[in-house]
Amino acid sequence: MRIEMKTYSPFYAIEKGAVLQEARCFNDPHIDPRRCQQVITKLLYLLTQGETLTKKEASEVFFSVTKLYQSKDANLRRMVYLVIKDVCPGADEVIIITSSLMKDMNSKTDLYRSNAIRVLCSITDSQLLGQIERYLKQAIVDKAAVVASAVLVSALHLLGHNSEIVKRWTNEIQEAVQSKHSMVQFHAVALLHALRANDRLAVSKLVTSLTKSNVRSSLAQCLLVRYVAQVIAESTASGSGQRPFYDFLESCLRHKAELVIFEAARAIVAMPEVTNRELAPAITVLQLFLTSSKPVLRFASVRTLNKVAMTHPGAVAATNLDLEALISDSNRTIATLAITTLLKTGNEGSVERLLKQIGSFMSDIADDFKIVVVEAIRSLCLKFPQKYRALMNFLSNVLREDGGFEYKKAIVDSILILIKDIPDAKEPGLGHLCEFIEDCEFTYLSTQILHLLGVEGPKTKDPAKYIRFIYNRIILENATVRAAAVSSLAKFGALVEDLRPRIRVLLSRALHDNDDEVRDRATLYLAELDGNAGGPQAIDVQWNIPPKNLEKSLRAYLENGTDKPFDLASVPKAVPQAPQKDQKKKSGPAAVSKPEPVMASQYVDALRDIPELAHVGPLFKSAEPLLLTEEETEYNIAVVVHIFAAHVLLQFNCTNTVQEQVLENVSVAVDLSEAEEFEQELSLPLARMEYGSVGQTYVLLQRPPDSLSMGKLGANLQFTVKEIDPSSGEAEEDGYEDEYQLEDIDIGAANYIKAVPVSNFRKAWEDTDPASEISDDYGLGVRDSLQDAVEAVMSILGMAPCDGSDAVPPNARSHTLLLAGHFVGDVPALARISFGIDIGRNVAMKLVSRSDQHEISDFLHQIIQS
Repeated sequence: MRIEMKTYSPFYAIEKGAVLQEARCFNDPHIDPRRCQQVITKLLYLLTQGETLTKKEASEVFFSVTKLYQSKDANLRRMVYLVIKDVCPGADEVIIITSSLMKDMNSKTDLYRSNAIRVLCSITDSQLLGQIERYLKQAIVDKAAVVASAVLVSALHLLGHNSEIVKRWTNEIQEAVQSKHSMVQFHAVALLHALRANDRLAVSKLVTSLTKSNVRSSLAQCLLVRYVAQVIAESTASGSGQRPFYDFLESCLRHKAELVIFEAARAIVAMPEVTNRELAPAITVLQLFLTSSKPVLRFASVRTLNKVAMTHPGAVAATNLDLEALISDSNRTIATLAITTLLKTGNEGSVERLLKQIGSFMSDIADDFKIVVVEAIRSLCLKFPQKYRALMNFLSNVLREDGGFEYKKAIVDSILILIKDIPDAKEPGLGHLCEFIEDCEFTYLSTQILHLLGVEGPKTKDPAKYIRFIYNRIILENATVRAAAVSSLAKFGALVEDLRPRIRVLLSRALHDNDDEVRDRATLYLAELDGNAGGPQAIDVQWNIPPKNLEKSLRAYLENGTDKPFDLASVPKAVPQAPQKDQKKKSGPAAVSKPEPVMASQYVDALRDIPELAHVGPLFKSAEPLLLTEEETEYNIAVVVHIFAAHVLLQFNCTNTVQEQVLENVSVAVDLSEAEEFEQELSLPLARMEYGSVGQTYVLLQRPPDSLSMGKLGANLQFTVKEIDPSSGEAEEDGYEDEYQLEDIDIGAANYIKAVPVSNFRKAWEDTDPASEISDDYGLGVRDSLQDAVEAVMSILGMAPCDGSDAVPPNARSHTLLLAGHFVGDVPALARISFGIDIGRNVAMKLVSRSDQHEISDFLHQIIQS
């Protein structure tokens, strides 16, 4: 009999409350080191997953952990150091453990000394650091490598808020650079550079001295190579025309450590305006790595060559024989990169052979690498336009295979580019796209293709053959695609007179569509095809009128009450410029204007003017702005969460507080790994973010229309930085891409509830169907007062208090809270909540809910339970 063994994660379904209960074992008279280690591990896992402890919980855990100092178990002591560093609640509690840590810092056990130094530097303030500075300076040159590294790494973290103390250790740090221990030397080099990072001249001097010294550590040598590459890039940008330290990089290609060799080769190929002569030694080294027995070296070298092939295909062509040998590599990622590199460097005669080899393993690789292959094929087709048939057929074949949105979008975009740049590829490309939309599951791609068919289809030799594909979309697809298909059909009717009668018949069938926009479009286009509303030629007119100007003109037209028809020609086409505030009168951080909160009505007006958001419908609710950065940081980013019927819009209000920089192409990358019900539909970047000005970038998330999707969203600000020239006051032409980590964004139940009070709660309660009533009891634990419990429940539910029930009388032992609100979709909901508190300040609660929809009434209880 065969028995299958299943393994489970020790962290599966653990909860904070249960772990805090287990933490009571820290107080046992006889400590069990193994059990305590397991509990600390669980606690640290919860903290790394984003769980937070209240001040009271943190204090209890902290005081319990300090008792574990009695144990002599070395492994438990190491865990104690970790938990103290991560759970330390505040300055008042730090003093309790400081004496023990200082005692460990002078211990004879190197492990205790190093960990005590790390913890002390993490939890103490500047005053205490000044008291132990002498010990830290001595530890930098300690014979024990683990102790010296602990101080150097801690100093790197201290630079952010205690840089003056660290700067006084320069002599000891320079002595540590000469250490015989590799890790100590690595950390010392990193710290020296961090101390000089803001001074270009100082960095250049540091690099000069280090290149002349004997840096034995391979990791430190890699750091030095990166610093050298930085100096080379800055000297090239300044227009000096020289390559300082290039000889040093070339000498690193002969280093005994493969890590240093690869780092030097990568630095050479990434140099700005690098020549083929400078590339040659690096390409030779990377070519040798292609035949290495180590997969990591083969992958690193082929990926680097792949990037070089984009700008210097001729230099990489010498490695083609070795790259062809990698096509059959067992690692499909390496094989993919080899194929795409060959596509960029290969000749015209090898196209068909390469496509055949690619097709054999396309189904075995991830979508990310498939996109790389598609982009390489697109570049090859533009390079050899006479091979468009073979390449277009390959793209159409992979378009029919399974894949995600980004992969399909990359293929469609490639076909669109080929149609635009290669005239002979237009009709075959349109034919392939018509076949694709027959079973396309992505609305965005379908509407994009239908728009292209409307623009290019009427100009082909046989435009009638596309009508069937377009009309099928009106019958089979969703409302958005149907509306796009109606517009595409109308363009055929406007531009091809022979097809106009047939188009009229097809559009007339759309007059009975379920969606109002589809019906409106069909009505408008039929009127234009019949000679009204501007005639058929009006259908193909490009819309170039700003929506705000059109709205203003229409309001004026309605107010005048004239009988004359409205004339679009009277609408001004110039976009009104917002007045700029004078920023020259002030300077420094104090002069930067903070983003001011915008009223809800202004949100509606601002969002209505964005064409890309026209399809999301009316705005249901906008949350208060939430700051995602610290106020004193260089970028102030606040998020406003807007709720629509089937979408969630994240509006990021961005302020640049760095006077010497201008940010361009500013956007926010949102991580949806912890909120799987959401799907990102589009991102609208901010073109330019100048000093002191406030701008907006948007991310639109789609969610199931009938669901209240919740989750935590990671956010990362991405932008291009351009320095301001002090002499001219203008931004430099060249910039560099950078990113900035933001705080997570929580989409909770309260986002979907709008606080709408009722004037007579009792009457509204009686008028709501009693059959929808759901009642249940809950325990809220220990609270400071009933008022604290009332405010906590109100913040969770996001509903409006009625009849002044949000105010709890002093010293009351019980209270009733009346709440009213509307759920998304404008479904009203009511809640009557009774609170009671005992002598031990334990609060009990009874929630009774009613709504016109039973599901909403039940959902109020689900919010409390979660």
